[in-house]
Amino acid sequence: MTVKVLDSWALMALFNDEPAADAVQELLVRAAEHHEHLLLCVINWAEIYYSVSRGQSPEAAEEKARQVGELPIELVPVDTDLALARQAAILKATYRLSLADAFAAALAKLRKAELVTGDPEFKPLAREIKIRWLPAGE
Repeated sequence: MTVKVLDSWALMALFNDEPAADAVQELLVRAAEHHEHLLLCVINWAEIYYSVSRGQSPEAAEEKARQVGELPIELVPVDTDLALARQAAILKATYRLSLADAFAAALAKLRKAELVTGDPEFKPLAREIKIRWLPAGE
């Protein structure tokens, strides 16, 4: 079973029915069939929540949180994981990523997983982590 880390970009593409939505849906189906193990850092979960809350409404954010909870995705906490926090800090300082993106990249690096995203902010990290690029659209 392969392990993949979802960036919030991937789930937002799914929720907004963007060009990458079909590829994300395919990953979710494969995860439900136990062919993929999908991870999402709680920092990226928070990024989805605040983006939807700010862009739509707090009620819409609660609905998306419920939907994420029903998906075959393991939420990875960061409360006492200093190795994850340290790696995120190193990547943020080195590549000038957002904090949420740094946590997604750090999780992928530490778990030796593939990061699933279409966010071009990750391009400089292609030397450090494996990235599955989703179609970004127009």
